[in-house]
This record gives sequence, structure tokens and C-alpha cells, in this order.
Amino acid sequence: MQKTQNATPMNTAALPIAAQDTSQDTTRLIGKIVSAYYLVTGIGFLVSRDFFATMVAHVGSDPVLINLSGMVHFFIGMTILVVHFKWRGLLQIAVTLLGFAFLSKGILLIAVPEMTLQADTSTEVGLATIIGFIAVGLVLGYASFVKSR
Repeated sequence: MQKTQNATPMNTAALPIAAQDTSQDTTRLIGKIVSAYYLVTGIGFLVSRDFFATMVAHVGSDPVLINLSGMVHFFIGMTILVVHFKWRGLLQIAVTLLGFAFLSKGILLIAVPEMTLQADTSTEVGLATIIGFIAVGLVLGYASFVKSR
């Protein structure tokens, strides 16, 4: 005769955080990371305007660095989409769309770098870009850090 084992409830407190992860936890985790990136980048644009103006205006950028930037954007976007392809709530939609944005930039930088670099001919980081980065960081951060409690 075959013995049957009684199913006992699993003690999730002993599991690592990743094993206890729920759909909203994944969304908030990615939201927290991406919001911090946007805030730091926006503040960097604001505080170091001359540096970023020089970087943006740099003609003839090193092809290896362009390809490396494309690879990083590609990996970030694909990672977000592989672990988070969710469309239920506003935060989930925002995180998924940001995954697509990173992935798209990576694909363009790898596949058509010349065209991608020629698309923006500005020589400085504008105030609208700075405000946009900081605003996205604040809104995403609020939804991920504060509203999740």
C-alpha cells in the first residue's frame, strides 16, 4: 500500500524574500529601483549640467561604448519584461512600459546606432528633460515606496 503524506502548511517566514514574492511585490521592487534611477539621473542632470551638455554634444562617440550602452539598456529592459509582464494596475502598467522603453532603446542602439544618435541633435539637457526625469522618479517612487504600505 502506498502511504499518503499529509500536506502541512509551509512556513513562508523562513523562505527567502524572492520565494515569498507576489505580483505586487515584484512590481514595487522594480518600481523602487527604477524610481531611484530616474531621481538620481534627474538630479545629476540638474547639478552637473555642464558635464551632461558636453556628453550629449560629443560627436563621434566611441562605437564600443554605444554598443555597451545598448547592451545594458537591452538587458535591463528584457529583465524587467521577463520577470514583470503585468497590465492590471497603474503601477504595473508603468513598470512594464518602462521595461519596453529600456528594451527599445537597447535594440535601437545595437541595431541602428547611427540613426539613433542622429535622432537627437541637441547640445544640452533641457529643463523639460530634467523635470521629466525627476517627476517620473517621484511619482514612481511614491507609488512604489509610500503607497504600497
